[in-house]
Amino acid sequence: MGERLPQPEKWMHGARVVNSIGAMSSRVQSLRCKAGGFSLLELLIMVAIFATISALAIPSLQSALGAARNARAVADIRTIGNEALGYQLQNGAVPLTLTEIGYGDVRDPWGAPYQYLNLATPNGHGQPREDRFLVPINTYFDLYSMGPDGRSAPPLTASSSQDDIVWANDGTYIGLSANF
Repeated sequence: MGERLPQPEKWMHGARVVNSIGAMSSRVQSLRCKAGGFSLLELLIMVAIFATISALAIPSLQSALGAARNARAVADIRTIGNEALGYQLQNGAVPLTLTEIGYGDVRDPWGAPYQYLNLATPNGHGQPREDRFLVPINTYFDLYSMGPDGRSAPPLTASSSQDDIVWANDGTYIGLSANF
């Protein structure tokens, strides 16, 4: 009628008899305890490693992002400046505003509009940008981005102008004003 189930084997472990099922369950329990998670020390070591890697990587990333924004501003200013010179060739004068050449709404990488000043008719629209000898840096127009700080002053040597991206020497130099 009823079949007998196989009995677990028994063997001697030290001075006591242990059956195979009991031995396996104690092994599984001991493995479960060991694989239950990380210790507090292991977690602290991992956090320290991640913090160290982050401390090294974040400044490099920010530097790369700053360089990329500067490069984009230089490219934008080159494009806008060349469009203004093309406008001058066609019309005999540079545009009064960037809107005339389709760049009135263009923003620099920091979210501010590009600054433009027609030097033929400044009429209270601002002073021309000047080099360290207070000589205007352009003949026809000034075009620049106020950089990450969003501030600027006419002489490029002013501290607020050091991070500006400028069109200088009528387009022969386009870059960071601190390097001009």
